[in-house]
Amino acid sequence: MTPPSEPDHPRRAFPDGSPGLQPLRAPAAVGNLWLWGPVVVQMAIIFAASSIPDLGPLPGGVSSSSGHSIGYAILGALLLRGLARGRLSGVTWGRAIAAVVLATLYGVSDEAHQSFVPGRFPDRFDVLADCVGAALAVTLGLAAAYAHRWGILKSFR
Repeated sequence: MTPPSEPDHPRRAFPDGSPGLQPLRAPAAVGNLWLWGPVVVQMAIIFAASSIPDLGPLPGGVSSSSGHSIGYAILGALLLRGLARGRLSGVTWGRAIAAVVLATLYGVSDEAHQSFVPGRFPDRFDVLADCVGAALAVTLGLAAAYAHRWGILKSFR
């Protein structure tokens, strides 16, 4: 029988008998901030844009509906990332649906918020654009997760 091979980074005991260097692990709060911080930032960006009384036309001639879809596509993708704990293997149908529902509910609350901003008004078609944007991004995330499971995206986690 051959002796077990030495690990790449053997643990060394200190003279007092305590174990050697241990790998550093980020506290749970740092992991949660990494996962959910971008979601909060995107929500804040949406809230701030909704608070501008006369937003005017978007740059590059982007339509209002496209702007909503893009903003909520980003939010949907970030929500899916958070719900999946940042791993493609964590993406499931249930988490994908939850991400779309949460993004759409935030869109509803955003339209309600706009009813209190002078010069702005709620629009159900904006909520529809929000939902479509979130659903498209989440569908891409779900497709990437399945491609990973089928071995197409082997180099990603």
